[in-house]
Amino acid sequence: MATPKTIGSNQIQAAIARIAEAISARHDQPGPLILLGIANGGITLAQRLAGHLRLKRTGTLDISFHRDDIGRHPIPKEFAPTVLPADVTGATVILVDDVLFTGRTVKAALDELFDHGRPAKVELAVLVDRGGRLMPVAADYTGLTLSPAAGEKVVVTLDEKHPDRERIEISVAKSKIENPKLACRSLGIGGSKIF
Repeated sequence: MATPKTIGSNQIQAAIARIAEAISARHDQPGPLILLGIANGGITLAQRLAGHLRLKRTGTLDISFHRDDIGRHPIPKEFAPTVLPADVTGATVILVDDVLFTGRTVKAALDELFDHGRPAKVELAVLVDRGGRLMPVAADYTGLTLSPAAGEKVVVTLDEKHPDRERIEISVAKSKIENPKLACRSLGIGGSKIF
């Protein structure tokens, strides 16, 4: 098994600062600017960016019911509900997430956002762009660009209370089927089939 690769807190802090500077350069007049963290990975990042930008209009988007894989991945026990700090109609909204991968999460976030109004403009800020897009989605602001292998996962840990403990780990993804009996049953081998 390959050793996980780790990016430490100093690089993460620098990446967040670069994103905030890029947003500030593009939006030198705050106007109706709203940052919305996509639950769960984007919430802490959105709050951190809002601190850098001195922006009070920050909220969260719960995309649970807009996911295209909801049948395979039921709604998590812990989730953050959608909280909008202001009316999004006519505003410039920046969606914030920790990792951009296939683009499906962003699509679900757009669906949730447009359920609440019609923004004038929507932008995307991500801490990590790992490539591998399956949908035509690109970030407007990117902190880090990584190129992990197809079988690797990127896990971002942001800690509000202890920023020095923050890290990004790139490691081999675990198999989804870890129990051989369950694997045989789900394939219809040796007995009943599990749905």
